[in-house]
Amino acid sequence: MKKEETTFKPFIAADRVMPELTWVSVLLGIMLAVLFGAANAYLGLRVGMTVSASIPAAVISMGVIRVILKRDSILENNMVQTIGSAGESVAAGAIFTLPALFMWMEEWGEGAPSLTEISLIALCGGVLGVLFMIPLRQALIVKEHGTLPYPEGTACAEVLVAGEEGGSKAGAVFGGMGVAAVYKFLADGLKLFPSDVDFELKSYGGGVGISVLPALAGVGYICGPKIASYMFSGGLISWLILMPLIKLFGGGLTEVFAPATKLISEMGSQQLWGSYIRYIGAGAVAAAGIISLIKSLPLIVNTFRASMKDLRGGRQASSLRTEKDLPMNLVLIGVLAAVVILWLVPSVPVSLPGALLIAVFGFLFATVSSRLVGLVGSSNNPVSGMAIATLLVSALVLKAISGTGHESMMGVISIGGVICVIAAIAGDTSQDLKTGYIVGSTPKHQQLGELIGVAASALAIGGVLYLLNQAWGYGSTELPAPQAMIMKTVVEGVMNGNLPWTMILTGAMIAVVIEILGLPVMPVAVGLYLPLRTTSAIMVGGLIRLWFEKRKKDSGEQKKDAIDRGVLYTSGMIAGEGLVGILLAVFAIIPMTSARGTNLGDFLNLSLMDNGFGYFLAGPGAKAAALAAFVLLILIMCRFTIWHKEKKHAE
Repeated sequence: MKKEETTFKPFIAADRVMPELTWVSVLLGIMLAVLFGAANAYLGLRVGMTVSASIPAAVISMGVIRVILKRDSILENNMVQTIGSAGESVAAGAIFTLPALFMWMEEWGEGAPSLTEISLIALCGGVLGVLFMIPLRQALIVKEHGTLPYPEGTACAEVLVAGEEGGSKAGAVFGGMGVAAVYKFLADGLKLFPSDVDFELKSYGGGVGISVLPALAGVGYICGPKIASYMFSGGLISWLILMPLIKLFGGGLTEVFAPATKLISEMGSQQLWGSYIRYIGAGAVAAAGIISLIKSLPLIVNTFRASMKDLRGGRQASSLRTEKDLPMNLVLIGVLAAVVILWLVPSVPVSLPGALLIAVFGFLFATVSSRLVGLVGSSNNPVSGMAIATLLVSALVLKAISGTGHESMMGVISIGGVICVIAAIAGDTSQDLKTGYIVGSTPKHQQLGELIGVAASALAIGGVLYLLNQAWGYGSTELPAPQAMIMKTVVEGVMNGNLPWTMILTGAMIAVVIEILGLPVMPVAVGLYLPLRTTSAIMVGGLIRLWFEKRKKDSGEQKKDAIDRGVLYTSGMIAGEGLVGILLAVFAIIPMTSARGTNLGDFLNLSLMDNGFGYFLAGPGAKAAALAAFVLLILIMCRFTIWHKEKKHAE
């Protein structure tokens, strides 16, 4: 053990001091935390998944700090990505659970949860996620440096070490942001063309379509062709197999078949999805999360045992800069304070049993998450499975203690929200500490940076959730909030026992079959749940990535350069669309009386004009314009990447 610790040499030696936790890194990091947190919140509520912000934050940092501010410190750049990436993780934990509170309170006629409640849940969960990870750093990051690869953390370290290319790489991110922002405003702001193109297959019984949006194509490119194809396959099962069967066997019914409110023969594909398919998909996603958790149980037990052994054994404090963590007494005080705040603050619906469940499950799943992302990466971290397991246990406990009332249900989802944020932030913190270990950062500075990023993004995420709910509402076509809908469904099922269990168990059995076949169950299950138009757009992005990977005339270095720039460019596309989506949500709640509506968003909507141009934009001919615009967007993405590559190698 000691031999490995002494032989590893970070990029910046332990005895060398460089600017790290500076006002520049803190301010820029906070800006990126809020930016990527808001963008990922919008993306996750629309698609049900988020993307890592570490590498985009790192390259933007290098572009700003090195090129614009002329400062030369890799540790300062690393601090920016450490703070900035916290926003994406807080957003992921919050949007997977907390929209259920908005949906419930609207159903009950109780308004909406308070901003204090949302922000405190996100803040306490984020703080606990960081603090729970600190005592694990020595065991997971240092001792197992050669064992646990931490793929995102290692890749981010490589980007930082190659800092002399930072300005060019940052240009790719900003280029993608600009193109996607303009495109999104034209599509969903001015409504020059629809963002969703759907076609009913009436004689067959299903439907096909595609969402012509830059963020979805970007997600497909970043995930790669395999994951994109798994998600697309799930969509095909739902929309072109299950849906036609429902039409075939239910089309002759003369009575409404619950939980629908109209006859199957009168339903279109979107209505079939809302009434039946989403319950099957919810069962598949829930089962996929539990399967992932069960498969990880041996690792969970071993990691927990090793961590406890390391804590009991202790270790002598090191004088090296690269070995200094936040003091353990400060960590324990912070954990106790966060748990007590969740218990005692009146606006947060967490009782004493709930607070104790958070403390137990929080540390357990922080340990699990920190270890798992070291093996499989953050993208495959079964956060939803951990949240579902927490919800099931919490719902049973609170149902036994306080019944099935509104407060119990809100308490359960609040507990799940905290745990979800803890697991997401613990995984992000471990990836960032891995990056810092490689480049030679000071751990306690990074840990402070994580807490700063958590605080900034937690305060922002409450406002973002309120804004999006007021503009479109969760569970709507614009914001289906798939993960939150599943969490809501699980809690309601335990509390009220009124779920269509046959459909949910059917989805669960499909997930089991997929697992038996040896396929990645989570992406297929998510594809089962999402509309086919969403997975179609993701598949397009995956095919573009596949094309880059298979170009025979390119050398290995050329392919890597093109693919890497594509990842940065599409990350920018996701951020650009997310930010304009937030802006359009603001427009949707600004009152403005005009011939085209009662808010600024309607006023900008050109399809509401009472003339021939408006009729065209609102008519079926606009679908062709939407498909043409999407093709142009893809060509711009390809041209941007290839043009830069050819120019670089020509020079």
